[in-house]
This record gives sequence, structure tokens and C-alpha cells, in this order.
Amino acid sequence: MYKSLIRPFLFRFDPENAHQLTFSWLKFLGNIPFALRWLAKPIEDKRLEREVFGLKFKNPVGLAAGLDKDAKLFNELSQLGFGFIEIGTLTPKPQPGNEKKRLFRLVEDSGIINRMGFNNEGVDAAVEHLKKNKNVLIGGNIGKNKATPNEEAVRDYEICFQKLYPYVDYFVVNVSSPNTPNLRALQDKKPLTELLATLQELNRKKTAPKPILLKIAPDLSEDQLLDIIDIVATTGIAGVIATNTTLSREGLTSDNRKETGGLSGKPLRKRSTEVIRFLAEKSGNSFPIIGVGGIHSAKDALEKLDAGASLVQLYTGFIYEGPELIREINEELLKRASRIAR
Repeated sequence: MYKSLIRPFLFRFDPENAHQLTFSWLKFLGNIPFALRWLAKPIEDKRLEREVFGLKFKNPVGLAAGLDKDAKLFNELSQLGFGFIEIGTLTPKPQPGNEKKRLFRLVEDSGIINRMGFNNEGVDAAVEHLKKNKNVLIGGNIGKNKATPNEEAVRDYEICFQKLYPYVDYFVVNVSSPNTPNLRALQDKKPLTELLATLQELNRKKTAPKPILLKIAPDLSEDQLLDIIDIVATTGIAGVIATNTTLSREGLTSDNRKETGGLSGKPLRKRSTEVIRFLAEKSGNSFPIIGVGGIHSAKDALEKLDAGASLVQLYTGFIYEGPELIREINEELLKRASRIAR
């Protein structure tokens, strides 16, 4: 129903307007008992459960950061079948993000280009929403404000960490968005090690430290990826999310392909999987990886898991394929579990 009726209707609107319309629908349906579950028909099966970095996930398919930036709809989205929801990216202070138009569909390529620029209502507003959590496993994706210079960025991440700590199950440090000026410079070994070590120091002072993950760009070289492996070992963070959006435009055919910003969707699938496989092999599977990038089918999700990911996340694939994609992935995982059990 989604691809035949709902998506054609939504794709007639500007992408940001369609996003707001979708959120209004989900909010409305969420107030009707079992309506979202009836529409999405999520699968619940103990065989889908995963324990990763000390947390139990009811299934390995999560929602990537960027869709529910301000933690307004995580309860409703979880009813569609996601095993976990990642909110953000959140910054200490509210910021409007970049000027519109800043979100572009590449329908012929099954992709999206965005240059949103960490638009969000600030971490304090998200905390108020998170207080209404109905037992949804939440990841908190944190970043720095655009106005904060890189040499002061650590403070922004500290603020978000401290304020979100009571309300999220794991953290994601985002230094890989291409849409905040100079942010990706924080991926260099020295500043990144300092940032993660500082957060880990704060984390270890807590009575119950929480997993901290690093979200990386797909555009890193092999030498840079080897640095990431060293940094994970040095700082003791829990794992890596691979990958964020790409600046590459290779092989695109859509009219919007020349827009600036980060590209997500099918064109990212191959590179994201390559990064996952490289990290897993070169690290000896020494830390968990959440695979994200170009998952538009159950086959794509299994490819990420087979490459070394412990969990996967959807964003653009969810927009193009709808909640049926969550169910299809979990169905395929159950079929695989049945074959192994024979």
C-alpha cells in the first residue's frame, strides 16, 4: 500500500513538507490504539533479538538519525517495527539549519541529497520529549552548533552528553556530516581522539556508563579507517556506525545530482558495505558496527550483516520503501534462522 498509494502522494510535495505531513499522520494514527501496528504488521520473535554493546535489541533493524531529529515521534515510529530509534543530531542550542531548499529527492537513483545543517530545537527540547518514552530503546546522536568553532567543539558534545544521559540508551558522536562547515575536520586523529577520550572520561564517572559510538563518513581513505580502528581501541568506545552520507556523485542520473550536500540511498550501498567489511576485517571484529547506507531491500540488509555489522539502520530506504521494508528484513532473518536450525 505504501509504494502504490502513499509514496506517490507524498512525492508530489516538497520533501520537507512531505516530512511534516507524514509526521502529522503518524501522530494522529498513534493516538488510535493499535492503528500503526495494524498498518505495519511488525514482527515480534525472540529469534530476532540481539545483544550488542550490553543492550538488548528486540530486532536488529533501527531507524537512523535524521528523521526524528527532535525526539518528537519515537514512540509512534517504534510501533512500525523498528528495534531501536536514533534521534538527532542534537546540538546544545536550537538552530534553524541551512537555508531552504535543502532537501532533494533523486528518484531515478533512489537517493536523497540533504544539506540540512543540524536543524533542531536544541537538546533541552528533546529531553522534554524523551521524558514521555514508553520503553523504546533510544540512541542519542549529538553534534556541535554551527557557530561553535572546532577548538571549542568538545564543550558542545559534553553539554549534549550530560543532558541526554538519563534519557538515552547509547550515544552517537557525529563528526561526519558534510553540512556543518569544518565539522569533518574533527575526524582527524588528534581532535577525534581528544573528543572521544573526554566523553569517555565523563562516561566512566557515571554509575552506569552507556555505550558511545562514532559515526563515520564513507569518504574516508583506508589510512583514515585504520586510524578509526586505532582510535576505538585507544579510547575504548563501544563501536562505530558506518556510514553517514557521501559527497560522491559517481554514477548518478537524476536532475538534482549537482546539488550540494550529503547523498544517501541506493548509490551509497556499495561503499558503505565496503567500509563495514574493511573495519570488521582489519580490526578482527573487535568492536560492533551498525551498518547504514543504501538499504532498500532485505538483501541489502543481509549484505551489511554478512560484511560484519551487528545491527542495521534505515533512513532513505524507509522513505522509498516504507515500513514494509522493516518487516521484509526481519522475515528474511527468521528464514535464515530456520535454515541454520535445521
